[in-house]
Amino acid sequence: MAGRTWLSAQGHQEARNELERLLLSHRSDRPRHDLDDDPWARHEWRERRIRQLQELLLGAAVGVAPADDGIAEPGMVLTVRIDDAPETETFLLAESNVPSASGIEVSSPASPVGRAVLGAREGDTRACRLPDGQTISITLLAARPYDGLHAPEATPKG
Repeated sequence: MAGRTWLSAQGHQEARNELERLLLSHRSDRPRHDLDDDPWARHEWRERRIRQLQELLLGAAVGVAPADDGIAEPGMVLTVRIDDAPETETFLLAESNVPSASGIEVSSPASPVGRAVLGAREGDTRACRLPDGQTISITLLAARPYDGLHAPEATPKG
């Protein structure tokens, strides 16, 4: 699954629905000059989003659960500790512009946090450079396959 975008079944369907809506509105809403709005910018944005969704859907691995091997990869629910904070954070590592069924937070593998933890094993600590230049440490506590309905139980805090 390396190099492919992971999407939950619901995320795949929602991306398809969004693409369909955009294609329908794109065909019926041709840009025209309007002083109150910038229809050309909206038209160009829609074209870019359509291309983005088409590429996402063509190359996606849909709902295929990764191995339950404790390695952070797309399709895994990760529980991490940031720096030495007492609480943990749990999120699904997947495309962040496509929601998950359970409402769990989603972090893209292309985000600073996603890039930092990608490939980490449970117990690994990685440095993460944030956009503001700050560096934080992230410790992977648990990595479990996303089951589509709810997040796996997080490891006990402590």
